[in-house]
Amino acid sequence: MPAHRSNIDPQTGRIKAVILDLDGTLIGPSERITPAVKDAVARLAQLLPVAIATGREASDVARYALELGLSSPQICDGGATILDPATGEHIWRRPLTPESAQRVMARLQEMGSAFIATHPTGSVRDHTLAPHGDITRISALDLHEEAAAELAADLNSDDDIQTVKVFLPYNGLWAVDFTRQGVDKALAAKQLARMWGVSPREMAAAGDSYNDLPLLRACGWRIAMGNAAEEVRLIAHYLAPPVEEDGLAEAIDQYILPRV
Repeated sequence: MPAHRSNIDPQTGRIKAVILDLDGTLIGPSERITPAVKDAVARLAQLLPVAIATGREASDVARYALELGLSSPQICDGGATILDPATGEHIWRRPLTPESAQRVMARLQEMGSAFIATHPTGSVRDHTLAPHGDITRISALDLHEEAAAELAADLNSDDDIQTVKVFLPYNGLWAVDFTRQGVDKALAAKQLARMWGVSPREMAAAGDSYNDLPLLRACGWRIAMGNAAEEVRLIAHYLAPPVEEDGLAEAIDQYILPRV
């Protein structure tokens, strides 16, 4: 799908902060930030706060943030954690309840699903090593889309658990992220907005997958990648080229920077 260059701003005012999804937006299947994207993000970060928002664990977001030279707080664990990328300190966190974490882990063990569970000091992929409490986020990994949709719908009926399916660009399969009810990238973005002294409506966000929908809806300027899910493209104000074509770099230069 060709990039759409919007000439209509969703609102008046200027962009004062930017939040960027990681997989499918900042990085593609190679999991590398290209020189064009790195340069564009670096120029943007000289003008305003820039944060990554990802379902991945703290170590991943810290590594990519430091590669980009980002010093502002960053979002990981699907919005359940905000951390300082330089120190690794968790500035803000909303973990699963112990009961909810136990229910999710039991279901994944029953399925025999690969998973990752994060906690304040790291992550585990073995049921026998999972802490009994204080789990931040659990992700079922490497599922076919139909199985991911079924799992997400099943456990989403739990009042304490929020689920979302996420495409895994590095292997073409799907994950299901489990966080505490009400915890998503939008909630964390609103916390960052308070820290930065801006309104979420003064923030721009870029993403490609279902876990980016709440984030995009919360922000005043919405950018979808050309490789984005149809639901993401439908709510976007600007459609960038796909991640494989350095779409984020074009979105920064053509859409974000003129509005800063």
